[in-house]
Amino acid sequence: MVFIDRLIERIIEVKNPSVVGLDTNIDFVPKGIREACDDEFGVGAKSDAEAVYRFNCGIIDHICDIAPAVKPQIAFYELFGSYGAEAFIKTAVYARDSGMLVIADAKRGDIGTTAAAYADAFLGGAYYADALTVNPYLGIDGVLPFIQNCVKNEKGIFVLVKTSNPSSGDFQDLDLSMGKKVYEHIADKVGEWALGEGLMGTYGYSSVCAVVGATYPEQAKALRERIKKIFFLVPGYGAQGGGGADAAAAFDASGLGAVVNASRSVLCAWSHERWGGRYTHGDYAVAAREETLRMRAEINRAIGATG
Repeated sequence: MVFIDRLIERIIEVKNPSVVGLDTNIDFVPKGIREACDDEFGVGAKSDAEAVYRFNCGIIDHICDIAPAVKPQIAFYELFGSYGAEAFIKTAVYARDSGMLVIADAKRGDIGTTAAAYADAFLGGAYYADALTVNPYLGIDGVLPFIQNCVKNEKGIFVLVKTSNPSSGDFQDLDLSMGKKVYEHIADKVGEWALGEGLMGTYGYSSVCAVVGATYPEQAKALRERIKKIFFLVPGYGAQGGGGADAAAAFDASGLGAVVNASRSVLCAWSHERWGGRYTHGDYAVAAREETLRMRAEINRAIGATG
């Protein structure tokens, strides 16, 4: 089954078009977990990496039945060198064994054999990812190896089109001489790349997908009309300021076509004022489940779905 069908069917199964980003800063990990790892491994990178992994397992245990996927951001694992790479891989395996899909957020992009090596690493099995975020700046030379891997291994990619960060417009919103903006041109290219053999799923979407931020709902709405066969990964929800109504612009009329990511708002939900001090740091995983359920309900209301 092509990646995009697996993702959509999992979304339908758990009635939740949102994923949890495992951007696990070591500071998010409760003191008890960190001290236990220090006692076992000694203070240092190995202990910190293991603490991040154990924290992630707690999150996954509490959301695997209500969220379709996790999106670990590799920077928070690379901090710890080889121990971090191991923690990333163990997290991916644990999530997949728990029934979740894994979107590796690594934003890779290069050309030739280097791009092919990145594609093989993340989509060929070494990192146990089902999909990968990809930077399109180098053009089709930098993207084609990832697309080929999508077909060969039934994986997916999410190409950066309109990102959620405040300065994205410095480049992405520039006007081109051809009468469109840079992000619109990238979207059109993604729309072309997505039509290759072996990429389209039964729901009408391709496994070549796009990253479109919730912090720019008007652009997301226009892009939804512009590239109808492209599935969106929508960052910017929660801590970055985007809400359910903002994210809804990325969805199609049937309530499909997108999945919304939240990271800090879930990982640090225990400390959010909305819970009125109900949770302590040690309750982080229980609070993460509550926030995931709340987010699911908000997004489903916004797109007119139930769940």
